[in-house]
Amino acid sequence: MSILQVDFKAANASTEFAKSLKETGFAVIKNHPIDYQLVLDVFKEWEGFFNSTYKQDYLFDRETQDGFFPMSVSETAVGYSVKDIKEFYHYYPWGKFPSQLSDKSKQLQKQMQEIASTLLVWVEENLPADIKQNLSEPLTNMIEGSKGNLMRILHYPPLTGQETEGAVRAGAHGDINLLTVLVAASQSGLQLKDSTGKWVDVPVDPGMLAINIGDMLELATNGYFKSTLHQVVNPTDETRHKSRYSIPLFLHPRDDVKLSADKTAGQFLHERLVALGVKK
Repeated sequence: MSILQVDFKAANASTEFAKSLKETGFAVIKNHPIDYQLVLDVFKEWEGFFNSTYKQDYLFDRETQDGFFPMSVSETAVGYSVKDIKEFYHYYPWGKFPSQLSDKSKQLQKQMQEIASTLLVWVEENLPADIKQNLSEPLTNMIEGSKGNLMRILHYPPLTGQETEGAVRAGAHGDINLLTVLVAASQSGLQLKDSTGKWVDVPVDPGMLAINIGDMLELATNGYFKSTLHQVVNPTDETRHKSRYSIPLFLHPRDDVKLSADKTAGQFLHERLVALGVKK
């Protein structure tokens, strides 16, 4: 398995990106326009948030799914019996946002969404004609007017040795959405499952982006692009005593988009959130 490092500004970036997605479900983007110092600044601000008591003032809304999700209500990956070792915040441009933080997170969200939209164009450019013809509408149209685009700020706390047996930072899962754009995390730990069933590290250096296919894209393209299982493993070295921070941007279609003959994006999302235990 070879996850390609694609130069965002290269002439062949579109085809190389699509090739890596097709072969592995992942790609790594370098030389992109997001300022890495902005990423570091955002990590630092959210470190303060997760270490605060005021985070409880922003508890998530179960219906709208925006706000702070504490450890006690964290996701349980499908097939797992214990919750992931993480807490996180869901930021939608229309949703609640901590007044104690600057606008840097909003700046980062906008930049990540712009890149995600460009990458979806690249996916569409490299779809076979028969797959394009069977889409309910062009992929790039599916995100127009979407209110589901989500930036998730993740905090994986230091491990104490008292964790529930079998608990991991993020159990094996496929993402729900079309494409995920992930800024390089503050620590390693991200792995994907290859075609032989082996777990391999995703090589994302500081300043790079990791991109992966979501289940909605797999459904919409009738399996041409396949969502790949991935996980975040518990570290065994000295980094286990440190927090890990990560920020993905989940690119979503409008709820009314038909992903298949019998499933809209809204229906698909609701079913998955119920399965994850964060919605009833």
